[in-house]
Amino acid sequence: MVVTLEQSYARCKQLNKRYGTTYYWSTHLLPVVKRHHVHALYGFCRYADDIVDDLGSTATTAEREAALTDFGDRFFVDLARGTSDDPVLKAVVHTVKAFDIDPEYFRRFLRSMAMDFTCETYETFEDLLDYMDGSAAVIGEMMVPILEPLSPEAFEHARELGIAFQLSNFWRDVNEDLDRGRVYLPQEDLRKFGADPWLRKVTPEWRELMAFEIARTRRIYSSADLGIPMLPPASARCIAGARRLYSGILVEIEKAGYDVFTSRVRVPTWKKLAVASRMLRP
Repeated sequence: MVVTLEQSYARCKQLNKRYGTTYYWSTHLLPVVKRHHVHALYGFCRYADDIVDDLGSTATTAEREAALTDFGDRFFVDLARGTSDDPVLKAVVHTVKAFDIDPEYFRRFLRSMAMDFTCETYETFEDLLDYMDGSAAVIGEMMVPILEPLSPEAFEHARELGIAFQLSNFWRDVNEDLDRGRVYLPQEDLRKFGADPWLRKVTPEWRELMAFEIARTRRIYSSADLGIPMLPPASARCIAGARRLYSGILVEIEKAGYDVFTSRVRVPTWKKLAVASRMLRP
């Protein structure tokens, strides 16, 4: 069956709406002509992430590694020929070509995804940043051409925002990551506070650790905020809305008493709609 470009973009939008609700609602703040391009980038990242992290998969690690390699190879072959027959990659290739997005961003992303097969812990925050260069910071860099910044300095702040977004998700998803055998909290921080995530209990040590990590994440958000005025008004509204929603995850973790084990903390849908509504007002 031949997949049309419209169908491919629709598939990416479907993935975004189903798996990345915070990201999805933020795209509503963009002009309609740009939204589908953001959905395409999300579709690429989600497809790769599912290969690596799907807890319901019965595939072996070797099989998942091979699948990720195949996905990356197909993308770069399709990118070189300027089109794709893949239900997701067709839209991705079109978006990359339309905005002249550097293919190296996708190589860095896939490198970090592959790290998840072999690296279960990170000794220092600097080590974690190396991983997030490809898993988070580069997402911000991919987005910048679509947002059409007023200054090239926006790239660095976009990197910071991507990192802050992922850190927010890391602190929320500690329990799920443990199920995958991974701990994204730096080992040096765990030792410093005497906290053990494998206990899956909210202890005084755990509260101190999470308060520390949340404070560090908020400092990164504050630095990233400097890039928002470097964007055109419509793009700035979108990123400001996304920033408010993602940073809201930290607030919800605090409201839960730092309990990220009993259930997955969430920013309620009504809050996402309220933020989108406020940001759309002139």
